[in-house]
Order: sequence, then C-alpha cells, then structure tokens
Amino acid sequence: MARINLLPWRAERRKQREREFFMQLGAAAAVALVVVIAWSMWMGMRIDNQNDRNAYLQGQISQLKAENEQIKNLDKVRDRLLARKKIIEDLQANRSQMVHLFDELVKRTPNSIRLTSMAQKGEELTLEGVAQSNAAVADYMRSLEASPWLGQADLKKTEKQAGDARMPYTFGLTVKMGIPKNAGVAGAGSTLENLQVPVVPGVAPAPAAASSTARPAVPAPRPATAQPGAQP
Repeated sequence: MARINLLPWRAERRKQREREFFMQLGAAAAVALVVVIAWSMWMGMRIDNQNDRNAYLQGQISQLKAENEQIKNLDKVRDRLLARKKIIEDLQANRSQMVHLFDELVKRTPNSIRLTSMAQKGEELTLEGVAQSNAAVADYMRSLEASPWLGQADLKKTEKQAGDARMPYTFGLTVKMGIPKNAGVAGAGSTLENLQVPVVPGVAPAPAAASSTARPAVPAPRPATAQPGAQP
C-alpha cells in the first residue's frame, strides 16, 4: 500500500535553508570582525612604532641642533682667536716699521725740503711741507719711491706762497707704506743705533755714548830705572 506524506516539507526545507544562510552570514560577520580587529591592532602597533621612531628622530635632531650651536660658538671663538693672532703677527711684523720710516724720512729729506706736518691713516702716509722749487718736490718724491720702506708717492697740491723767500712753495703728498720682503723683523734698538739725526746749525751735537764693549785704556809703560852697580 502506498504511503503519502502530507506534512509541509517544502516549508520546513525553506526554514532550514534560511537558518543555514543566517549561520553562514553570522560566521562571515564574525570572521570579518576578527579580521578588522586584527588589522586595527596591527596598524596601531605600526603607528606606535612610527611614533617611537619619530620621537627618537626628534631627540636626535634636537641634540644635533645643540651640537651645531656649540660648533657655531666654537667657530666664532676660533675666528676671534685667529683675528687676535693676525693682529699680533701684524704688530710683530710691523713693530720696527715706524723706526725705519722715520729713519728713511730723515735720510731722504734734502735741505731744500722742510716738512711741516705728517699724518698716518692705515698704510698711507700724508706729508705736508715747504720747498724751494717744484723740482725739489719732484726729486723728493723720486727719493721716497726709491726707499724700500716706502712706495708710490702721489702729489696732492703744490702752491707758491708769498712771505718766505727761501722756501716759497707749499706741497702736500701721500706715500704708500710697506715692508720689504727680505727685511726681517729687526729690533728697535738696532735700528735706533743706525738712525741718522740731522745736525742743526748752531747746536753742538751730543757726545757719543761710550760703547760697552770698548777696551779699557792700557797705561803707558814706566821707564826702566838703572840698577845700582849696573854698567851703562
């Protein structure tokens, strides 16, 4: 005898499929949620790691800035020391320049020239004075240019004035100062010994100082006296 199923199996099957679908959907949502949580944790770890690296780099940058400031301060100190060293070297090299300069001016100023003023500005020397003629001024300029301690001489003015019949011309010139390359740094004492001072008429020259290395005077030998009983 045939059996007939009168239960609503189609509805039961549909409900079972719906339950399986919702179970699969919940599993997929759970997996997605786990993936999102894992990804968030991983990105948070990367962000924390990058923040730590940034903080380390910021600390190193601050340290380098402080070291750069110290280096700049050391560079300034070095520049100041080098400037002082250069000034000291210049003073050491030029300490006898003025002595040689006055020596050259005394030796190279002729009787037809008389200086009235002298001024120095840097490496330039300004001379003013009176002269017998323009030719004497030209000869004086050539004599100054021939000096190893002086350079080019430039004439600024030359005028003829009334009143002084012996030296009627006034002049002004500038002379470059310099140091010969082969001239060592000589002491002022040795230069002063060679300094020539012009003799002024009517004034007796000062007696020369006795040299410390001069030998003492040897007394003259006494005449021999005749011994008693000696034959002449």
